[in-house]
Amino acid sequence: MTVRDGDGWTECGLGHRHWGIHGASGLLVVHHDDLGVPHVLMQKRAVWSHHGGTWGLPGGARDSHEDAVASALREAHEEAALAGDALRVQGVYLDDHGGWAFETVIAESAELLAAAPANAESDELRWLPLPEVTGRNLHPGFAATWGEVQAAITPETIVLDVANIVGARAEHGWWRDRLGAATRLLQDVSRRQLEHPVLAQWFPRVVAVVEGAARNAPDVPGIQVVAATGSGDDAIVDVVRRARPWERVVVVTADRGLKERVGALGAETMGPKWLLAQLGA
Repeated sequence: MTVRDGDGWTECGLGHRHWGIHGASGLLVVHHDDLGVPHVLMQKRAVWSHHGGTWGLPGGARDSHEDAVASALREAHEEAALAGDALRVQGVYLDDHGGWAFETVIAESAELLAAAPANAESDELRWLPLPEVTGRNLHPGFAATWGEVQAAITPETIVLDVANIVGARAEHGWWRDRLGAATRLLQDVSRRQLEHPVLAQWFPRVVAVVEGAARNAPDVPGIQVVAATGSGDDAIVDVVRRARPWERVVVVTADRGLKERVGALGAETMGPKWLLAQLGA
């Protein structure tokens, strides 16, 4: 395990030649303006490089000790001086070529971060509004996957109606220890990678609303716990109402009345079975 041990050419199962012995990754940074229009940070590759002069993402070969996120953030820092702490990673799209893969790491930025070529691998870095992306001379790999990738760039929030999900889970004796049952649910969600129809790895923002005897549920890594001061349904509606207009919000509940209330605000709903099936419950 050494730095740069991923540099080198290799051939995939489809017979194509690729840079990156252990695969490669790129960082797709997205910022939504006040009107909700996505802007994507694009890199124009140096003319001397492979597919030089085309537009794609800051990225490159992944080292053997890195995962896709670490690799993409490192490459973006080296090529565009981007700081990872200014970004929120939303997920990873996998383009598998059979024995070799390119992983697109999608990250949200709260602003149009300053970006300029930080080494010789880029001729230009530019924020492009989403409608303008396909008007560029795109890197073939990026162009081939862009149709699917762009469908997954919207920030996503999952809101858990914890009381309702705990009831649907129906652990033995859960009604006698609602705090314990809620805590176990949150810990299980925190440890589990939720499934996404497009992304190989999905990191949605998760908000768990607890109420009543479960109001003192502890903080859990990766989950924002909201203790309802009154009705849990009202607290969930308030979370949905405060979401940004371009954000996809999914409320996990079986409560028909709550479904109608959050649906009127533009949120989607999923039943507890969707979540519990992924938890193995």
